[in-house]
Amino acid sequence: MRSVFPSRFLKRALGADALVSGAVALLQLLAAGALAEQLALPRALLLGTGVFLLGYVALLVMLARAQRVPAALILLVVAGNVLWAVGALELLLGDSLTTNTWGEAWLLLHVAAVLVFAALEWAGLRASSMAGSAQAARA
Repeated sequence: MRSVFPSRFLKRALGADALVSGAVALLQLLAAGALAEQLALPRALLLGTGVFLLGYVALLVMLARAQRVPAALILLVVAGNVLWAVGALELLLGDSLTTNTWGEAWLLLHVAAVLVFAALEWAGLRASSMAGSAQAARA
């Protein structure tokens, strides 16, 4: 498996994603009932995604602190962010969920944030040095 020495940009993008995702996880877990009422979103959805985000944050922190990471893991993070955006859009545009204006704004915020993080992490991966390359050996 190909690995990279993560660039400072990639480490910062992963760290920012971890910070935002962690804040969202805590908010959704600690205030699921109030959020469900205000956003007209299912409490189970907020709790489930909050729990998932805790594991995601742990992965991001591990990757951001690593000296060398498998490129496939970074690609998985990027793809996961894109899929999260697609899922949020599907909820927003589909018939399976009825929400209010605040819930729609919450979902759109998710879409925008995860697409920004996907782009930043992709750019950070491209700025990273391949493990074993001459450039990495000089760093």
